[in-house]
Amino acid sequence: MNALGMIECQNIPKGIEAADSMLKAANVQLLTAQAVCAGKYIALVSGDVAAVSAAVDAGAATCGGGLIDRLVIPSIHPQVLSAVVACSDAPLPKALGILESFSLCVAIKIADAAVKTADITLIEIRLGRGLGGKAFVVFTGDVSACEAAVRAAEQTEGAQGMLSQPVVIPAPNMELVKRSIY
Repeated sequence: MNALGMIECQNIPKGIEAADSMLKAANVQLLTAQAVCAGKYIALVSGDVAAVSAAVDAGAATCGGGLIDRLVIPSIHPQVLSAVVACSDAPLPKALGILESFSLCVAIKIADAAVKTADITLIEIRLGRGLGGKAFVVFTGDVSACEAAVRAAEQTEGAQGMLSQPVVIPAPNMELVKRSIY
């Protein structure tokens, strides 16, 4: 499995410079580099663990005091990569789980923990676009799997104090699902 790395920088110019330094530091694939709400900038890369770690170290050093957070997950679940770029092939939901985080890096961590713990399908991980700097994770599965995923997310290291109230919606109305998720 690929590793995933991310930096979250408090300003756009340093964030762009940091993303450039990440790509120059190691042989990694750029998944996304973009401005997000509240004037922040994120860069996500994947590759082997050593390369991703070197890239994140370089990006964090470039951000300097403007670094908000950084992340390296050595064995990222493949669904996380698809959900970050909103390319998931999600089944029609039996139940929906929705998590919201005040940290973009924490959103990735909780999504990875959730999908590794329970039989769920990640639908989307939205990172700060139009969200005032917050992030959210949407997933589907049966009710008990969604509830287990929420519990795993809440217990993830670094999640304490970063999550708003999660919800699990059994048998969601399909009109809502079609208009807001798919």
